[in-house]
Amino acid sequence: MREHGKKYRAAAERRDLKVQYQPKQAIEILKQAAFAKFDETVEVAVRLGVDPRHADQAVRGTVVLPAGTGKSVRVLVIAAGEKAREAQTAGADFVGVEFIAKIKENWMDFDVMVATPDQMGQIGQLGRILGPRGLMPNPKAGTVTFDVAKAVREVKAGKIEFRVDKAGNIHAPIGKVSFGVDALETNFTAFMDQIVRSRPTSTKGVYIRNVTISSTMGPGITIDATPYRA
Repeated sequence: MREHGKKYRAAAERRDLKVQYQPKQAIEILKQAAFAKFDETVEVAVRLGVDPRHADQAVRGTVVLPAGTGKSVRVLVIAAGEKAREAQTAGADFVGVEFIAKIKENWMDFDVMVATPDQMGQIGQLGRILGPRGLMPNPKAGTVTFDVAKAVREVKAGKIEFRVDKAGNIHAPIGKVSFGVDALETNFTAFMDQIVRSRPTSTKGVYIRNVTISSTMGPGITIDATPYRA
């Protein structure tokens, strides 16, 4: 088991492991305990009462964080003609079908890819490159669409994608330690509300089992999940 350093242990002492905190309290503790020399990402981890081995219980979706992510996102749009022009006007960083060839040559200077449905035949050839990196456009994530302008604006505004892992957990970034408490709480609420709305109809029993929040280097702080179990 990995030994934690002095700063981590000092941060961990700020929380009580027996307490399930309200979101605002947990965020305040997290901010006070942050010790890294960089602006840490704030991450929420949710343990769900689902069995991801069943396709109808594979929870995934997107949410636009009202206060943004605190991260500059580079958007690539694979589109042609009028749709390419719409993407450029909306603020896409890279636009054009020529980037398919560039990706085959290992160009990867983007964070999110948006594509029009008519381009997916060609993009399918990039599956081995984009798939393992989580960069493949997907209709469920809103990144395969003819409304490229909306997709670009949402990603730039703070849209994130979430997906349950094999163990039934979802991990998602909701901002930076430098954000104000209210901004982080607003993002947390938006994220949790979307998790609740994404509950599969086939799940039985308790859906939201456990919720923790942490910074990149800091300890997890347990949040009272009762309001999300109603």
